[in-house]
Amino acid sequence: MNHFLETQNWRYATKKFDASKKISTEDLNTLKEAIRLSSSSYGLQPYQVIIVENPELRAELLAAAYGQSQVVDASHLIIFANEMNVGDDAVEKYLSRIGVTRNIPVESLAGFGNYMKGTINNLAEDAKNIWASKQTYLALGNLLNAAAELKIDVTPMEGFNPAQVNEILGLDKLGLNASLMATIGYRHEDDATQHLKKVRKSNEELFITL
Repeated sequence: MNHFLETQNWRYATKKFDASKKISTEDLNTLKEAIRLSSSSYGLQPYQVIIVENPELRAELLAAAYGQSQVVDASHLIIFANEMNVGDDAVEKYLSRIGVTRNIPVESLAGFGNYMKGTINNLAEDAKNIWASKQTYLALGNLLNAAAELKIDVTPMEGFNPAQVNEILGLDKLGLNASLMATIGYRHEDDATQHLKKVRKSNEELFITL
């Protein structure tokens, strides 16, 4: 079997982490780079990624995640937070990054910048925030795949109270909103879920060829 498919069959949403096992700095840096290199609409990356290591903070977040033990037992807790009401400032910062990275004058990107601004500013605020939140799922996908390559377990989590997470971490004051959580670490040997067969639609059920 293709190695990538093998790792996809290996991974699952871990229910119980081994709290005694920690991810090495080298592996954590690899996962961070995988997240950083993720695709996003226009390449804008309208989000920030918070890595919560502080045990006291994680204990506070446990209630906001409805008591899911992964929040405190996993090696690290990652929160993907989308920017709220993305506007011209985010676009200008992105154009500046392009100019520096590719060594081209920012002025030459004016057309691209105006196109992005026009498209984004035409969205209602709610639609804009939903769009920004969707970008975090692309980053999560890269995290899942990179972690599986390293045999590091990840549990993606939507089951939490964003308002509580925002308050605990002060995200609302930064113009951010908690969109997704992901706990990363190593499965506990007692986690029975790891022995269950993966359940997915068959090719015939899933794919439509036109």
